[in-house]
Amino acid sequence: MKFDRIMIRYGEMALKGKNRRAFEQKLQSNIAIKLKKYSNTTIQKTQGRMYVLLNGEDPHQVMKECQEIFGIHSLSFAVKIEKDEEEMKGAALLAFQDAKGARTFKISSKRTDKTFPIPSQEMNPLLGGHILRHTEGVTVDVHNPDVEIKVEVRHEGCYVTAQDYPGAGGLPVGTTGKSLLMLSGGIDSPVAGYLTMKRGVEIEAIHFHSPPYTSERAKQKVIDLAQELSKFGSKVKIHVIPFTGVQQTIHREMPEGYSMTIMRRMMMRISERIAERNGLLSITTGESLGQVASQTMESMNTINEVTNYPIIRPLVSMDKIEIIDISRTIGTYDISIRPFEDCCTVFVPKSPKTKPTREKANYYESNVDFNGDIEKALQESYIIEVSPDEHTGQEEDDFDDLL
Repeated sequence: MKFDRIMIRYGEMALKGKNRRAFEQKLQSNIAIKLKKYSNTTIQKTQGRMYVLLNGEDPHQVMKECQEIFGIHSLSFAVKIEKDEEEMKGAALLAFQDAKGARTFKISSKRTDKTFPIPSQEMNPLLGGHILRHTEGVTVDVHNPDVEIKVEVRHEGCYVTAQDYPGAGGLPVGTTGKSLLMLSGGIDSPVAGYLTMKRGVEIEAIHFHSPPYTSERAKQKVIDLAQELSKFGSKVKIHVIPFTGVQQTIHREMPEGYSMTIMRRMMMRISERIAERNGLLSITTGESLGQVASQTMESMNTINEVTNYPIIRPLVSMDKIEIIDISRTIGTYDISIRPFEDCCTVFVPKSPKTKPTREKANYYESNVDFNGDIEKALQESYIIEVSPDEHTGQEEDDFDDLL
């Protein structure tokens, strides 16, 4: 006997009211996209539940993929069998054996088909006794078991569900709008993108590239990060902005202490134009309050002045250790620490202002016409699109680094 399906449980999504159906439909669509390479799988939606029917596909591989889909609270392997006592015993044993290392268990039976002759209170010891006879060193614990095996006898058959696996939580990507992620290539911005996606937001990315000061490998790092993020949603568009001209003008014309602030204001202006052009409703950044000079409260206030768009800052209250922990969990950390610098490291001032003011920033900018540089950057921008299954050249970079 083998598991033939994966049962999906909703979390926060289950609390939705009249629009719950739209959330469920989007989740079903996202699951179908994620499991496209498992061509035999199908998705079955019932009242308050969703199943992935495996149809011969490897249950553990499919489970691993499903755990990366936002909107799923938890998952369990399950099997649908005939309403037969011996089959139920075999399925219960299979469910227990899947919980590697479990020493205690509990059987929870439910009989919605009252024509089935074995009542729930008799089914629990019947199935539990079968597990005890075919295992060693195992006991029943009805209060705090290592694994709870659920058995439900319904009119169309009997369902046996194994241990719970954690899902990604959150809301299905694409249910709460779109945002433009400022993706630098560092540790913070990919984590900000991940957490924004967890709230159901579909992201596109913007990357400021400054050749010859930044290399093609720095850009490749961003492409690889975007691909990692695409595992949690779908395809990700990267808007690559040639930023050299803007930075050279800032370096040449602006006071050194304000160059970082002015650069961020220019990035925000360009990001707003890209967001507006593509129908995106907000801008997401990896800023964490107080982490660096451009992320003080005064800096954020001065930089924000140039846009009316909402700025999403998922990391604003996190410290670096928390951010690094998440980056390791989602698989972006090792990419982020590759030694290829982004444009934010070009022309770095020795003593950037930590408390810049809007008045001074506006005064310095009023002496220089940046419109030409901004328009040129927008005209020369281009899009790279990545998806989870595409090869992005990461392996070549890793191999070349060993030479």
